[in-house]
Amino acid sequence: MIRCCVPGDFEAVHAVINDAAEAYRGVIAEDCWKEPYMPREELGEEIRRGVVFWACEESGRLTSVMGLQRVDDVALIRHAYTRTERQRAGLGTALLEHLRRLAHRPLLIGTWKTATWAVSFYERRGFRLVPQDQKVLLLHRYWTVPDRQIDESVVLAEEAWFLNGAR
Repeated sequence: MIRCCVPGDFEAVHAVINDAAEAYRGVIAEDCWKEPYMPREELGEEIRRGVVFWACEESGRLTSVMGLQRVDDVALIRHAYTRTERQRAGLGTALLEHLRRLAHRPLLIGTWKTATWAVSFYERRGFRLVPQDQKVLLLHRYWTVPDRQIDESVVLAEEAWFLNGAR
């Protein structure tokens, strides 16, 4: 079942993110890894900035989460994670398609460039990498991330973004 997360889901969302983020350990630049990968304070700040989390719930347990954040004229997919033991079960695809229907504006996604499985996941679902020069502009305009993370990231956009003149 896909549902919008409520404040009482905070700890479960936090647990899903940090469980799934173990895939990044040793893959992303060492100076970009932290323990835990997403501290509670950072998750709280993301929610205060307008990230609305949606989840797949199975047998009363959150197994996958994905955030949607509307910023100006786009929507961002933020913090998309599936518990390690439930990966490759279609949960991320189901959440992405659900959020696509809710967005009502072009979607952008940022991820680590060395997380090739994540980049491939989005490409298989119709997203394309934006050129490097636009990536930097987009990350500065729509995200609040450190410059070091910008260096290590890519941005993918759905076709609607490219068709609207690639702002």
